[in-house]
Parts: sequence; structure tokens; C-alpha cells
Amino acid sequence: MRIEKCYFCSSPCYPGHGMTFVRNDSKQFRFCRSKCHRNFNKKRNPRKVAWTKAYRKTRGKEMAVDSTFDFEKRRNRPVKYDRDLMGKTILAMKRVETIKKAREERFFENRMSDAKAEKKKQARVEIEKSIELLAPAVANREQVMRNVIDSAKLRIAARKKSSGTRLTNTPSAAAAVGGDGMEE
Repeated sequence: MRIEKCYFCSSPCYPGHGMTFVRNDSKQFRFCRSKCHRNFNKKRNPRKVAWTKAYRKTRGKEMAVDSTFDFEKRRNRPVKYDRDLMGKTILAMKRVETIKKAREERFFENRMSDAKAEKKKQARVEIEKSIELLAPAVANREQVMRNVIDSAKLRIAARKKSSGTRLTNTPSAAAAVGGDGMEE
């Protein structure tokens, strides 16, 4: 079972799915869905249509050059079945897939680290441009913190009055009881 690639968007075309257009010069074009076929008929360039893999590769969003892609090349030479060769091929395919995944993750992390630095830079510029909007918010936050501290002090004072003047965790109260000031 051979899984073809869509001519327009490069997604997989499974047997029995999609459609094939054969030109007069016997060139075959496989399409995964009518959306791709329609865009092909409109003579749109896949490298300029944002949702295609060709677009992502030309814009540097996906890996375009890597040695793992050489293993995915289409080979039309029939090979006599050999059980050992088949086993080795399957193991090699799994190994290539793990290497490819690791390289794609590393590529993505490198791409996102650049984007993160750019995002921080843009945020810094935005803050510098509209600092007058942030100043009242910061002042308001300081006032809120003062209110929280004052209310906490009032609650502590109320607790002292309700429980009496003697607290067990103060050193003077512990000395009166005969301890060293620490609770166990």
C-alpha cells in the first residue's frame, strides 16, 4: 500500500481517497480533497497559500533541508522479498523517525527562542510608548497594598483584644510559664 502526497498541500493521500488528475503528457497530480483540486485549477502557487506545507517550508516555519528527508524518497525499483531485509528496513524506519522528530523539536525550539526575544522587545517598546497608562495602575496597586497591610494590622489587634493580653508564642509569656520562648 503506497501513501501518496497531495500535489498541492503535501498531506498524505491514502488509497481510495482524493482524486487524480492526469494531464495529456501522462503527468499525474494527486489531490487529497476538493479544496486542493480547486486551488490547483485556479493556478494558485502552493508556496503562497498559507495553509500548505510548501508555504511553511519557504517561510522557515518547518525544516526544509535535512538528511532524514532522503530516506522518504520514492523508489520505483521492485525488490525481491527478503524477511531479514524487511526487518532491517522497519528498524531503520523507526530509527529515522525518532531522529527526525528530535531534529524537528530542536528546530522548533530554536525558532521559538528567537520569537520569544522579539516578543519581549516588542513588549518593552509598547510599555515605553504607553507608560502614562501604567503609572496610575502602579500607584493604585501601592494603595491597595497599603490597605491590605492596614486591615491585617487591625485584625491582629482585634485578635489580641479578644484573646486577652497574654500570647503563648512571645518570649515574655513563655518566660513567665518557665520555657525558653519556643513552642514544640
